[in-house]
Amino acid sequence: MRIGLAYNEKPDPDGSLDDPSSTRSDAFVEWDDRSTIEAVEQALSLFGDVVRLEADVLFPQKLALARPHLVFNIAEGLHGPNREAHVPAICEFLNVPCTASDSLTLALALHKTRTKQILAQCGVATAPFTEVARLEELGGVELPFPLFVKPVHEGSGKGVFVNNLCHSSADLRERVAWLLERYRQPVLVEAYLPGAEFTVAILGNGAAAACLPIVGIDFAALPAGATPVYGYEAKWVWDTPERPLDLFQCPAPVPASLARDIEGVALAAYHALGCRDWCRVDVRLDAAGAPNVVELNPLPGVIPDPNMNSCFPKAARVAGLSYDELIQEVVRIAWKRITGRSLAGTPAQEATA
Repeated sequence: MRIGLAYNEKPDPDGSLDDPSSTRSDAFVEWDDRSTIEAVEQALSLFGDVVRLEADVLFPQKLALARPHLVFNIAEGLHGPNREAHVPAICEFLNVPCTASDSLTLALALHKTRTKQILAQCGVATAPFTEVARLEELGGVELPFPLFVKPVHEGSGKGVFVNNLCHSSADLRERVAWLLERYRQPVLVEAYLPGAEFTVAILGNGAAAACLPIVGIDFAALPAGATPVYGYEAKWVWDTPERPLDLFQCPAPVPASLARDIEGVALAAYHALGCRDWCRVDVRLDAAGAPNVVELNPLPGVIPDPNMNSCFPKAARVAGLSYDELIQEVVRIAWKRITGRSLAGTPAQEATA
């Protein structure tokens, strides 16, 4: 088998944190470090030759020339609200099978308002919300405070800061104005969910989709007085190799009944958005203790270092899967979906027929 690895590699940090165009800003936080790309490549090598396909402007030509049997997609893209959908759309155009969700699902999941509209329509619990594209629209917001605001189509904590929690109209106007200016996109305004937060890693398709052990987020590990939000600061500022945050508990210490409810709402969201192969679903409890879906991550982060707070590999380890086995399981799940056949025996020879 020849597998194409579609990825975006983080550039070396340069410039100012406050300059949105610099490589030190949050513009590239969704991209992967070289160590992650190398680890995924190593895991994929079980199945045969791995061809690196960096998702840049030459990706269509590189894919057309390589003609892999399967593309393993971890590319996040850079430009536009559909950037995560670019690789699977090009794969579809060239009729090359691809792991993970298709372009429609990736575009919908990146757009937080569209995601919540679909969830609400399908009866999946999510916090009340509205979208604001201009400051003038704030007058029509009728949701009760406190409210939380974030850019509508970002991921990996981009634009999600502790001071995005708004307790008054003045707070709301200040933060929405700043986000509109910084990210040049509409802002999601939603009711703040005050309860505990969890993330659920899901593997599989259709009725076979199943949850790995639930990861709970312990906000007591954040700096004293910090808003209990797993956003940009918690992911990229406060959590460092020198001073790691002990944020995650897996399996989450919750009653079995609550665990079932969390898994149920996560799986319902997975199916409502049409996710494939794998996805991580973020869930938070409301004031009544009921789980609500915050967002879906159909291209989940897979940092290989166990000391880093990468939730999908963490849940996989608790489930008994090594890092390599997790990546290989995604390939097997995708191959079964695409061909109806299992990768068994000598995987390197499977797709040559």
